[in-house]
Formats: sequence, C-alpha cells, structure tokens
Amino acid sequence: MNTHDLKIQQTEDLIQKVPQITVIFWLTKIFATTFGEIAGDAVSMSLNLGYLISTVIFAILFITFVVWQIKSSKYRPFIYWFTIIASTTVGTTLADFVDRSLGIGYWGGSSLLFLCVSLSLWLWYKTEGSISPHVAHAPRIELFYWITITFSQTLGTALGDWSADTAGLGYLGGVALFACLILFTLYLYLFTPISRVLLFWTAFVLTRPLGAVVGDFLDKPLSSGGLDLSRFTASIVLFFVMMVCVFWEHWNYQKRHK
Repeated sequence: MNTHDLKIQQTEDLIQKVPQITVIFWLTKIFATTFGEIAGDAVSMSLNLGYLISTVIFAILFITFVVWQIKSSKYRPFIYWFTIIASTTVGTTLADFVDRSLGIGYWGGSSLLFLCVSLSLWLWYKTEGSISPHVAHAPRIELFYWITITFSQTLGTALGDWSADTAGLGYLGGVALFACLILFTLYLYLFTPISRVLLFWTAFVLTRPLGAVVGDFLDKPLSSGGLDLSRFTASIVLFFVMMVCVFWEHWNYQKRHK
C-alpha cells in the first residue's frame, strides 16, 4: 500500500464509528450478552423491580449511550461497548416483559421480535441502499444500526428462553444448539459466497441467545438445571472479563492509529 492509499485508509478508519469485525469483537459480544442476561435478571428479579420498570431504567441508559455514540466524531471503544451492554440489558427485560407479562409466550415473542428485526433491516436497506455494519457513521444510519441491534438483542433473549424451556433442550442443550448454528454460520462465511452482511447479522442475532442460555445456566437454581451462582457476583466477573476484551481492542485500535 502506497502513502496515498495509506492516508485514505487512515481517514476511513477515523470516520468509522464501529469496531472491526474480528475474533475479539465476537468474544466481547458474547461476554456482553451473557452479562446483559444476568444483569437484567438481577435488576428485574433479584431487586424485585419487575420487567416493566427495569425496561424503563435500561431504556433510559440505552438512549443516553446511543446519543453519546452518535455525537462522537469517531469510534470510541468504551462508548460503543457500553451502548451494546445497555442494548442487551434492555433486550433482556423487554423480552421477558413481552414473553411473560403480556402472556404471548416464548414462541409468540420470538416470532414478533423476528418480524421487528426483519422490518428494521428492510427499512434500513430501502432507505440507505445497504445494511452493512461497517458504514454506520451518519446519524440516520446509526439510528437504523442501533434499532436493529436492540431488536436483535431482544429476539436473542426470547430465542434463548424458547430453546431452554419450550423446546425442552435445557440450558446446556441450548448452548449446544446455538454454538452449532454459529459454527455453521462461520462455515458459510469461509466456504460459500453468501452475503457477508447477511451472515454478520445472522451471527449477531445468534450470539445473543447463546449468551442468554449461558447466563441462565450460571444463575438459575440447581433444580432447574443451572449452577445457582449469585447474579451480582456473576455480573461482576463477566463485566471484568468483558472489560479486558475492550481494553485489548482499544490497545490494538490505538496501535493502528499511531
């Protein structure tokens, strides 16, 4: 790459406001979604605030971080990942509210939320001509990006609950199911010409129920097939591990832009 091309690439990187899609991205995403599942349950169940009040609290946090993210002039790892955390916690309590409080069940909630994700992606494509996660650097595109992410996080929670409970797979069965689906998506990415953007959003959705069933496995009672760990302790440990991933990504980001 010559000097001119390098400058163009550096300019594009500075404009870019979302992380590069690497292994560390997916690891951080899985840790974030697992944290969001347990932290959401800790607030709504352990603190007895209920699904609706918890959803309102997390929605306010999420909107605050989205505004902060949109106002940023470039990619800032900590703002981005705290927005992801907020989206996954609000997704947890919102999915539980839709599935349980509204009484439509896991299958009904999953179907409704799948339609929401599909509609969001369709409107995004019709409006912008692309649903690529790599070009989320204009306010309107970023709004589509974060709306789609929130619906996908909520859908993932509902799918995780459906697989473990309604489908009768249990938590470990749910982990195996979604891990296999993610590996199959990776196979399609490596060995087929299927749209990389479509595969990205497929993987993004699938990592959420994986995190959901892992989170439930960690904190649910032994009688239900879980490990009965403290939700608050598990949340702290997962948050620490996730922050290690974010610091690692931030270090690599700074190294690339020296």
